[in-house]
Amino acid sequence: MNPRVVIIGAGVVGSALADELTERGWTDVTVVDQGPLFTPGGSSSHAPGLVFQTNPSKTMTELAAYTVAKLSALTLDGQWCFRQVGGLEVATTEARWHDLHRKHGLATSWGVEGSLLSSAECAALHPLLDPAKILGGFHVPTDGLAKAVRAVEAQARRAIGRGARFLGEHTVTGVGRHDGRVTGVETDQGFIPADVVVCAAGFWGPGIGEMVGLTIPLLPLAHQYAKTGPVPAMAGVNDLVLEASRPILRHQDQDLYYREHGDRLGIGYYGHRPMPASSFGTAPMPSVLPFTPDDFAPAWRESVALLPGLASTEVEEGMNGIFSFTADGFPLIGEHRELAGFWVAEAVWVTHSAGVARALAQWLVDGQPAIDLHEADLHRFEQVQLAPAYVEERASQNFIEVYDIVHPLQPMERPRPLRTSPFHPRQVSLGAVFLEGGGWERPHWYTSNPPAPVPERDDWSARYWSPIAATEARITRERVAMFDMTPLKRLEVSGPGALAFLQRLTTNNLDKSVGSVTYTLMLGFDGGIRSDLTVARLGPQVFQVGANGPLDEDWMRQHAPDSVHIRDITGGTCCIGLWGPLARHVLQPLTRTDFSNDALKYFRAQRAFIGEVPVTAMRLSYVGELGWEIYTSAELGLRLWDTLWVAGLEHGIAAAGRSAFNSLRLEKGYRAWGTDMTTEHDPVSAGLEFAVRMDKGDFIGRSSLAARTSDRRLTCLTLDDPAAIVLGKEPVYAAGAPVGYVTSASYGYTIGRTVAYAWLPVGLSVPGTPVAVEYFGARLPATVAAEPLFDPKMERIRR
Repeated sequence: MNPRVVIIGAGVVGSALADELTERGWTDVTVVDQGPLFTPGGSSSHAPGLVFQTNPSKTMTELAAYTVAKLSALTLDGQWCFRQVGGLEVATTEARWHDLHRKHGLATSWGVEGSLLSSAECAALHPLLDPAKILGGFHVPTDGLAKAVRAVEAQARRAIGRGARFLGEHTVTGVGRHDGRVTGVETDQGFIPADVVVCAAGFWGPGIGEMVGLTIPLLPLAHQYAKTGPVPAMAGVNDLVLEASRPILRHQDQDLYYREHGDRLGIGYYGHRPMPASSFGTAPMPSVLPFTPDDFAPAWRESVALLPGLASTEVEEGMNGIFSFTADGFPLIGEHRELAGFWVAEAVWVTHSAGVARALAQWLVDGQPAIDLHEADLHRFEQVQLAPAYVEERASQNFIEVYDIVHPLQPMERPRPLRTSPFHPRQVSLGAVFLEGGGWERPHWYTSNPPAPVPERDDWSARYWSPIAATEARITRERVAMFDMTPLKRLEVSGPGALAFLQRLTTNNLDKSVGSVTYTLMLGFDGGIRSDLTVARLGPQVFQVGANGPLDEDWMRQHAPDSVHIRDITGGTCCIGLWGPLARHVLQPLTRTDFSNDALKYFRAQRAFIGEVPVTAMRLSYVGELGWEIYTSAELGLRLWDTLWVAGLEHGIAAAGRSAFNSLRLEKGYRAWGTDMTTEHDPVSAGLEFAVRMDKGDFIGRSSLAARTSDRRLTCLTLDDPAAIVLGKEPVYAAGAPVGYVTSASYGYTIGRTVAYAWLPVGLSVPGTPVAVEYFGARLPATVAAEPLFDPKMERIRR
């Protein structure tokens, strides 16, 4: 029997979800909204509906592409729901023109067809443009306009035809629950029982979340949209039915976008100050606040400059429309962990609406979505990132940067520093250059180390990078270096059921002696890789798990029995990676514990004292050199750093950062989950079959592995030109056609050229195969290489 579902919110997400669920046979679906149907007054009711598919995120691009495909096939009473007029982004600066080349590469990587156009070609597509003002543009023919209100009703009608019901003017006043499960929704017109409740209430979502003790970290912000009077140059171009025929237009250098409304032009503007909406408008459109003309004045000046035909008209109407923003710009999708059956689909724009609805429907009906959603998972944030002040600061900055050229390593500026390791004072004194991730300050290199002679870089690849990284990599390979590994998530799993639980959860065999360390994977039920872990058995019933982030802890807690206790120990502990051929020379004199190769072999753990500091030392290395991850409690971290540092001075020790770390790990072929592989990939195609023990007994995903096949492999490439640089997400070409995309890339300072990993067809993943990687429009020759590139016999790491 299918579950009873109540969806809170009859906007473009709620209606799409009802359609997707009923299509899959879940027909006992009720959609409630406080407003009238099918224009209930949320963001969907006023959204201008521009759909640009290309995004630096593969996931977001795929969500948008499905929205385009679905809405293009829908009509409402013979009227269109999506007009595929195309999308055109123009550049008025050299920086933007270069960025459009990068965006064209992203589109190619993710399977979206587009082309770069000259200024004249842009003006031919959109005659309002002054070609003298632009350098060129990026055109995607399949982009276009979604008529959001029509799309809402069209999808709602399909759902109703399969048995769903939509109830307007029903205000949710509470959520029923019993024994940790949702039981229904209380409205001002009565209680509606449910087994599953989905909050798709848009910027009202945080209020619904409060009813069930759930933080939904989004910020409602006002965004300006105006319409001109009749534009003479547009007279007779569009009729009232078609409404638009020319491409939707972006002028991102001035934070502007444009769409046609018959013979008028709609203008959207992100260049104004962030305007958090502490209160909402009045019925029938509470998502609309009064227009503030002063904020829009710069937008009008720049619009007339780019589109001179607007000079003969003026702005006739405008609004400050409310939209939802998050701290990282991604939606919020997932289930409440303390209230089973309560789900969230929030901070979703029209662009991604149908894609999100399909993914959530798959999650509900099939147990997990067909595409990787880790970037959009509700539980991706650390606890500190849920603070209202943090959400407001970061979401407001995301509003400011909506159309900015943002480098993939560019950190947020505030609030910082937020999370620092105990080593932070010493790192500052050594001139650490910090970038930020998960709230942590992470040293990327230290200015106390000298730069090394390396190939000169272009402006883009030189950002957030220094030739000092080459020095730090060389010192790691030749002497010894200290890396701060504190920000990596650490979980303690203990209790009488700990071993059985971890055996069930992971792919490798953990039933080993105390002191063992095991690299293993967590799979989804479909056999896709949810994460990779390092698990140390520190006692018969105590394990320390090196994880990738909050989503790993969330997955564990979903499946943990009462006999297992899971504790996040990250903030109370710290870790130094002491790596390099001289690492034992530094460490052994500081302890009475035998750290020889015979006494503590590779992938073994040992409790010891380093000077006065009690530590757990694990002999493993993600840079491919002899050494240990050395853990202690946070209050002793500074003492541990100083003890190792003083002992290492005679051996030429250096502090090294993540820039060198990334280079070293790629030379060794070590994967990074979320970048190199995700839930969409299986262990064999990702080159991680060695971490799977099919003979150890059952584990989550085991039964699906045999049935999985893949025609693609994660493949090692080296760029042929020793001076060539790529950074990741670039398209890979073979015989002139796009065949895959780069995941991770870094200059390999040991091998003297750039290393890149890429997903390629199996037939091309053969060492020696020539390919090319496109970087800002240039095709850079590359060659498939056998991996690992460095120390393939593992001699250095095991000595």
